[in-house]
Amino acid sequence: MYRAKTTIEQWRILQAVVDFGGYAHAANKLNKSQSSLNHAVAKLQDQLGVKLLEVKGRKAFLTEAGEVMLRRSRHLTQNVQDLEELAGNINQDWEPEITVAVDLAYPKKLLYPVLNAFYPESRGSRLRIIETVLTGTEEAITQGWADLAISPIMPKGFLGEPIAECSLYPVCHPEHELASLEGPIDPNELQQHLQLVIKDTSRTPSEKQGWLKSEQRWTVSTFETAVDLLLENIGFCWLPDFIVEHLIESKALHRLPIKGSSFRPLICYVVKPKPDSCGPGTNLLYQTLIKQSPFNTQFIEK
Repeated sequence: MYRAKTTIEQWRILQAVVDFGGYAHAANKLNKSQSSLNHAVAKLQDQLGVKLLEVKGRKAFLTEAGEVMLRRSRHLTQNVQDLEELAGNINQDWEPEITVAVDLAYPKKLLYPVLNAFYPESRGSRLRIIETVLTGTEEAITQGWADLAISPIMPKGFLGEPIAECSLYPVCHPEHELASLEGPIDPNELQQHLQLVIKDTSRTPSEKQGWLKSEQRWTVSTFETAVDLLLENIGFCWLPDFIVEHLIESKALHRLPIKGSSFRPLICYVVKPKPDSCGPGTNLLYQTLIKQSPFNTQFIEK
């Protein structure tokens, strides 16, 4: 039977030294002495026979071998954390708090009946519903800070159940210059006009979703603010059908026919970022979301 030369604590210390930019800062964060961290990393390198870090000035830098080993070690320590959380959840009581990340693209009118059904069974659990957008929703899943996430984005390595669908429409005021154009609008024409975009809730947003080619863009935090600006004949915006359909029908807003993409369909999924760590309350809410979703109803009817 193989016997490990190294310990999980040694790998965690190495990760901290790299993540916090050196031994001094890592020691402060871990509440340990700097000498103990130096000793742990030195022993780790001796046990492996591989140099992992090089100290230049006051900062520690990874060697090429260190970069590979560090990347693999993060999977190791995360697996250990997940395993320990699973052990804690096997016989756990009902969790005191459940955090749900809900992307703004998900129709909230579908959420409220779910919460109404969940509440009598919630056993007093506090529910934190945090609205997210784009990369912010993705991070709720990949970083695991939410117990559940409702997302139109499915990060690599995760699974989810479809619970809703919607479409994004490009819209503007009926008196906007774009509304007067006939036939499908060339996307190049859009680039000359102000585009309203919804702020990504990630701490490190990544503009890799949607059409963002306008030379001038204004960023707002909510769909409601975007609609208010559109009603003042300011810019154009891609917005969900459940937000703008009634405004299009009443002719308060105009739906733009764009060449190659007059709408963008979205499927929203409910995802367990850390499925093995879910408590009974989280699992119940997850099942309730699936049970009451339009997708489940369509499946039953068929």
